[in-house]
Amino acid sequence: MKILYAVFLSLLLTACATTPSGDRRLMLVSSEQMSKMGVTTFQQMKTAQKISNDSRKKDYVECVSFAIINALPDQWRNKQWEVVVFEDDSANAFALPGGKIGVHTGLLKVAETPSQLATVLGHEVAHVLWRHGNQRISMQMLAQTGLQVADVVSQQSVEGSTGRQMLMTGLGLGAQVGVMLPFNRKHEQEADRHGLYFMAAAGFDPRQSVALWENMDKASAGKRQPEFLSTHPHPENRIEKLNKFMDKSLMLEKEARAKGLNPQCTI
Repeated sequence: MKILYAVFLSLLLTACATTPSGDRRLMLVSSEQMSKMGVTTFQQMKTAQKISNDSRKKDYVECVSFAIINALPDQWRNKQWEVVVFEDDSANAFALPGGKIGVHTGLLKVAETPSQLATVLGHEVAHVLWRHGNQRISMQMLAQTGLQVADVVSQQSVEGSTGRQMLMTGLGLGAQVGVMLPFNRKHEQEADRHGLYFMAAAGFDPRQSVALWENMDKASAGKRQPEFLSTHPHPENRIEKLNKFMDKSLMLEKEARAKGLNPQCTI
């Protein structure tokens, strides 16, 4: 038992990876496998869900998405990103490892301006860059069946139902809470903060993030659980924290505009 415990601890210590913030976190699944799982899951979603054939919506969402993508570090900007608009009335969006972004048409009714849509998409892209899905899956692997599952998942085909289900659960696509993917609160706060920086660095107005969450609050009125039961902060609490990051975000927007970045996305 002592030997097994030592091996277990050794794996935990060596299975950590560094986030863009520089802190180390447990990640048992390789970036390559996460990307393959994301691509496979996205392809399955495109088959199972109706894709919008409205070219104006598609061009608009792509305009906002790629404005943010083009402002990312080279490692991420140079990936082959794919953006799809799904016909779905829910105000939702998501990003998957492997460079995949999905936007529901219902979100376009709540995010009323390009900068408001950029707030959501910056948030979702930040989830991917900070590898939150990997962290959630890694914790689930440890909590559910430990090292045996880690070994099986690391060897199995990504097309397998277990791998797909773990990704879906880890990324929150199986049970939406509120209007975006239910990562835990720490992940949500990180995605809010760095997503705001991403959209501002692309030339969007970070002040519109407040209006976006006011709209989200109205759209979810009467539908939300108490915050202590939810993995998502309530919109009013998000707004309070976003305002703390506003000075830096406005500076990033100013720098972006000085570089000529001023996205002209219309629908």
